[in-house]
Formats: sequence, structure tokens, C-alpha cells
Amino acid sequence: MTGVMQLANFSNIKCDIPELKSDNYKVWNERIILHLECMDIDYAIRKDKPTITNTSTTAKNALYEQWERSNHLSLMFIKTKVSDGIRGSVDQHDNVKTLLKGIDEQFVTSNKALVNTLIMKFSFLRLTDVSGVREHIMQIRDIAAQLKTLEVEMSDSFLVYFILNTLPQQYRPFKISYNTHKDKWSINELLTMCVQEE
Repeated sequence: MTGVMQLANFSNIKCDIPELKSDNYKVWNERIILHLECMDIDYAIRKDKPTITNTSTTAKNALYEQWERSNHLSLMFIKTKVSDGIRGSVDQHDNVKTLLKGIDEQFVTSNKALVNTLIMKFSFLRLTDVSGVREHIMQIRDIAAQLKTLEVEMSDSFLVYFILNTLPQQYRPFKISYNTHKDKWSINELLTMCVQEE
């Protein structure tokens, strides 16, 4: 009964798990683990499979049953969140811990490669009509934060100038106003002013 209550309460939590593709492993992994923990079926990830024999105690048999249930439900849940292109390598696992390790090994990238990818993404960012200026600036800040964790830092001053340079032609008067303004803005001030301008 407790498990049913926990599953019912979990359904109120809003945290989308994207389908695992080639470029979203980190987010996917964090959200999968969170969901399995919230659903209270992560036991097979935290503990090794217990061995039982004919002489095993009732408590040991109960732990084995708990592990089996956790493993089975976790495998089923994870497999529903994997794209068709990756599913072939996923289907061959019957232990959730080895499945997650196998997926992890497929997506291990060196920090240098990740830095290069983030810098390329960063350098081509432009404000489009599809996303608003707030989302655009937040995306730039997010990439800068990811780069900072990889020991590639950019000053706030650089980011302000970079953001201004990614704005389209209709922001030209706004850019001129900033350049003639005496004070420098923080990124938060720039964000506020851009949203007002938009």
C-alpha cells in the first residue's frame, strides 16, 4: 500500500524526462535517477543483487524480492525513455546497474571535446523570433556557467558585450544607448533592460 501511495504522490511532481538522444545524456541521467528515487524503485541501483539459497532467512528473501521488483521496474522505466537509435544496446541488459553503466560508457566524453562543443554552440547563438530575449540571455548564461565548471571562464563584462552583439538589427538604438551610457551594466541589468526594450 505504501508503494502505491508514493507512486500517487510522485505523479504530482512535474519534471520531464527527455528521451535519451546523442546530445542530452547529462540531463537525462540526472532526471532518470531523480524519478527512480522519487518512485522509490532505485534499490537495485543502490544495492547489489542479493544471493539467496534454500536456507535463506525470511528477511533475506524479502530483500531479494525488493531488489527484483526494483530492478524490473527500473529497467522498464528507463527503456521507455531511450530513443530507438540507442535502444538496441539497451535491450541486452537485465540488470539496471549494468544498464546505466553501459549507457554511461556510450556517452562518456572528454572535457576538451565538451568545451569545444559548448564554445561552438555559444559562438553561433543569435536572438531569433522563436525565443524571446529573456530565454536568449538565459541560454547564453547557461552555456557560460557550463564552461565555467570546465574551467573556461568569461567575465560578466565580456558576456554583456557578447549578448549585445547577438541581438538583431532592431536593437541597434538600444546598443548605441548602452555604448554611450557611462555606467556598465551587469548581466541582470542587461536582462531587465532588454526585456523592457522587447
